[in-house]
This record gives sequence, structure tokens and C-alpha cells, in this order.
Amino acid sequence: MTHRFSPSFSLLNSRPWLHGLSLAALLVLSACSQREIDASNDFENNGRDTQALKRDTLYLKESLPPGLPVPDEVFKDGLAQQVKYLNKLSEREYQLGNLTVSLEDLLASTQALQDWLDNPATQPNLTAYQLAGQDQRGNVQITGYYVPVLSVRHQADETFKYPLYRKPSQRKPDGTFPSREEIDFEGALDGQELEIAYTADLVDNFFLHVQGSGVVEYENGEQQLLSWGGVNGHAYRSLGKELIERGEIAREDISAQSIRQWLADHPERNREILSTNPSYLFFSEGLTRPVGAANVPLTPLYSAAVDPSVIPLGSVLLAQVPKLDLQGQLIGHSFQLLLAQDKGGAIKGAGHIDWYQGVGADAHFHAGQLKHFGKVWLLLPRETP
Repeated sequence: MTHRFSPSFSLLNSRPWLHGLSLAALLVLSACSQREIDASNDFENNGRDTQALKRDTLYLKESLPPGLPVPDEVFKDGLAQQVKYLNKLSEREYQLGNLTVSLEDLLASTQALQDWLDNPATQPNLTAYQLAGQDQRGNVQITGYYVPVLSVRHQADETFKYPLYRKPSQRKPDGTFPSREEIDFEGALDGQELEIAYTADLVDNFFLHVQGSGVVEYENGEQQLLSWGGVNGHAYRSLGKELIERGEIAREDISAQSIRQWLADHPERNREILSTNPSYLFFSEGLTRPVGAANVPLTPLYSAAVDPSVIPLGSVLLAQVPKLDLQGQLIGHSFQLLLAQDKGGAIKGAGHIDWYQGVGADAHFHAGQLKHFGKVWLLLPRETP
């Protein structure tokens, strides 16, 4: 195997962990040098292990935890899809901070897991490399996403009047695509015949953009999957972070549900708040199953969206994921195998992954509650002496 690991570990309170955080997080950290995580994530019972030792590398080599969690049958299909994706790639190496990983390594990891699933009495010949996390102590924020089902109409009427768009071919004179405010509130795409369907709520559209895909249901009962069809290229800005910083929602109360409720309670401010995120997503038609950035079907409860500069698409991960009660309170963690099959505009650096929950209302509920910290390990074949 060709992956190379450069070990380095430090107990000093230095700040190499600033590498990889978002600009917004850097601004917060510069204002409060003692804070190790983004202020919007610093709430009570957030699942963060504050006693873990700091390190100054992106990955820390560890022994594979004993007794890997045995996944459901659906994981096998997801793993097979992973192999298809990797087999389409040309030979390459990924430089991940102190760790160099080859395409051969990623394929060997999937093969080791397939062999283990065929014979669970054996232990896969893998090594775990823990991700540095948001604070360089291994704490990774694990949020959730899902595929919603929206009622739509083929043609606009007085109620269903908010378009879902295909990606435009025309750009502005400066070479850019319009911003969210220009599209949703100034009609920048009018007359280009880009409308796929019309919804009854602009906020629903916004959350569909955040999720990246969704199922729409027309007035005749016809259902259609809308998949990721590109973005406008503007920077992503979290509405949750915006509302926390404005003092509108307490950081411990932030969730998809609380953001929706705030928008419902303040319709006169929807344009102001929604427009703080200029990023805009377009949709494409024709697929029958939700597909991630790796161009393979997403696997409910096993697919994850990652930053490919930190975790290559096609990787297999072991995660210590949050366990929540019905009120969204953390009650513990459990181990889960995950497949890096997607990416997202809000998923940047070593401190955040997005865990795919599935399709529909139940998936929506669970995805909306997740915002807590866990731990993530990249699984690679054990190096031979």
C-alpha cells in the first residue's frame, strides 16, 4: 500500500488548528483567542470531548477500535456503489495534511470491508486515522441532511408561485451568475424558461437548496426527483450562524426547525435574512434515486458529505455519531460506518461532516436535530512492515 503518514503530536497550546476553518470561524476566533470552536457550536451538552489531547496534524494514527459496528444490508449496496465510483477514477494520490493516500488505498479499504462482511468472524486489516476536528482535539461537528418531499405545480398560480430553477447558461456582464436576492426577489432569471416547478413557499425552496436534492409531487400525484444541478458560485453563508450572531436565536436552540419557525414568525424579514446567504442551487431532472457528488446513489444513514480536500470522495469512515432523544438532546454516542459519497457548500475543513438521513418527514426530523460533535476516523489498509 502506498499511503504515507508523517506523525506529529503536540501538547502545546499552539494554533496550527486554525488551518482549514472557515473565514467566519477565523473572525470569531480572532476576537476570542481562547475559544477553540466556532461560537455558534459552543452550546451546553454539544458532545465535545474537551479533555482530548491536542495535536498539530490533520490525522492521528490509531489502532482500529475493536468490534466494528455491523451495518445493515443497505450498506453493502452503498459499498458496491463506492467501488464503482473508485473504479472510474484514474490512478492518483491525495495529499491530506500529514497523510498521503492513493486510489489503491481507498479501493483496498472497501475490499477489506467487503471481505469482513462476507466473513464477520474475521477482523478487517485496517488502520484508523482520526481527523483533527474543529478544535484539533478530534471533535467533528456532525450535522444531518435529508431529501424532502415538496408539493409543487407545473404552472404558477396565486399560491404556487416560487420557481425551482435549472442552471442558467446566461451570465451577468461581469461573468457571474445572479445572487439569491437577485434571483428570488428581483426576478433575475425571468424569461429564460428555466423553471422546473413552482412551490408555495420560498422558505421551502431555501431548505431544498441547502439539502441539495429533493422529491417533488405534482397536483396529479406524479413524483419526480430533483438532483443537484450546479450552483451560482457565490459564497455560502449559514442562516443559523447569522441568526445567532444577530441575537435572534440562542445557539443552544438552533436547528432547522427553529430557523423555519423564526422565518414563519417574521415574514417581513424573510428577504433580509434569506439574502444573507447569496449562494443559490439549481436542479436537474431525470434521476430516480438521490445522488451525491460522487455520482452514485446516496445510502440512507451511511452516506456522508465531506470536504474532499480533507476526506477524499470514495473513502470509508468510522464515526462516533451523536445519539439524540426526541427533544434533540444528546444522550450519548454510537459507532457507525460511513461512506464519503457527497460534498456540500457548507462542509469545509476538518471540523464538519454532514450525515445523510434519507427521504421524507422522519429523515427531516432527525436531520434537523443534528448539530453535535462526534469523532471521525479515515479507514485505510494496514501498512505491511
